[in-house]
Amino acid sequence: MPVSLIVLAAGMGTRMNSELPKVLHCVAASPMLHHALNAGRSLEPSHIVVVTGHGAAAVAKSALAFDEAAQTVVQDPQLGTAHAVAQAAPLLANATGDAIVLYGDTPFIRPETLQSMIEARAQHAVVILGFEARDPGRYGRLVVKGDELQRIVEFKDATEAERKITLCNSGVICADVKTLFELVALIGNDNASGEYYLTDIVGLARAHGLSAGVVICDEAETLGVNTRAQLAEAEAAFQSRARAEALENGVTLTAPDTVFFGMDTYVGRDTIIGPNVFFGPGVTVESEAEIKAFCHLEGCHISRGASVGPFARLRPGAELAEDVHVGNFVEIKNSILDEGVKVGHLTYLGDAHIGEFTNIGAGTVTCNYDGVMKHKTTIGKRAFIGSDTMLVAPVTVGDDAMTGSGSVITENVPAGAIAIARARQANKPGLAIKFFEKLRAVKAAKAKGQ
Repeated sequence: MPVSLIVLAAGMGTRMNSELPKVLHCVAASPMLHHALNAGRSLEPSHIVVVTGHGAAAVAKSALAFDEAAQTVVQDPQLGTAHAVAQAAPLLANATGDAIVLYGDTPFIRPETLQSMIEARAQHAVVILGFEARDPGRYGRLVVKGDELQRIVEFKDATEAERKITLCNSGVICADVKTLFELVALIGNDNASGEYYLTDIVGLARAHGLSAGVVICDEAETLGVNTRAQLAEAEAAFQSRARAEALENGVTLTAPDTVFFGMDTYVGRDTIIGPNVFFGPGVTVESEAEIKAFCHLEGCHISRGASVGPFARLRPGAELAEDVHVGNFVEIKNSILDEGVKVGHLTYLGDAHIGEFTNIGAGTVTCNYDGVMKHKTTIGKRAFIGSDTMLVAPVTVGDDAMTGSGSVITENVPAGAIAIARARQANKPGLAIKFFEKLRAVKAAKAKGQ
């Protein structure tokens, strides 16, 4: 059955004290909005609608960056959660099946939980996601009788008996898409805030003879972020879970508390990760690799048996084949390193393709940018690039070729050739002694003048 995803992402997030829209603040190196979209994507939705408001253009851009099929609509003015959902109705006029309403500032709803809500729809017209709260505080309470949800009671309206209920409302809702919008259209704003609250949907459903049910998830899934402190709590919660999962899946973390995973990081079994490693978005590390201390990785793929670091940076587009070695203080961007390549230290490779079993000497730089455009460097198989070689792209070094240390390579190097591109050395006997004597005399004169 088709599923439509509605993500509410219009809030300003005043308590964040930020110009950045709340849903674009990052957890695990990705905007919170992407976490919500990622959970919903597991349902293979036929439609995705993101309701924007504050910073609408930036939020829409982020949503499309995650999924180019996403649609966005602006909620202006912002008159409550039911009003926000109603903004999605025109975009889903022809949709069939169920709709799920998620929140861009609630990043931890699990795909399995959403699947349970879809399954519960077989018994109920409206399904609410609830959680047992350790401290219910001012959460809305879910009043249940048997397997039927009777109503959602806001804390301020609850009786003393209802306030003792620990089953609370997360705000996440699943219903048939047409039923959802029909009920939302009936919600009024006769309250102190003059807003249209989505929580009224349960009472309206029952008033129209429709059943409502509850799916219960762990409280940790419902963590919402409204302040910087809560953002830090969300980061800590994500990292704690990600580290535990990595260890459980056969990854060695030598100092787990110092490793930071991205939202979509994948690490294969028997890989070793050293201390103080940071994973940004889009990193895949295959089995039996090693990531040594103080590495920063994003948008890269590391194959089986490769080793990286310490103190290496892999940027988007870095592709390391099996048994590649990238050493300390090496930066790689948008480059493919074939099997067995060695890049020991102090090197930058950008917009390059390095053939198998080639050795890149210390201090090598692919000079890929002319101030306007990027250019490619291609190095063949089994080549040897001498230390401190500047490769001025576009340039090609053939198979089994070599460059002399300190060379500036501006022309293609044929296969099997040695390229030496540096000024001829000239030795001047005794000149160093005379030169230093002159410098010391100048220094002494300056000191005397003071």
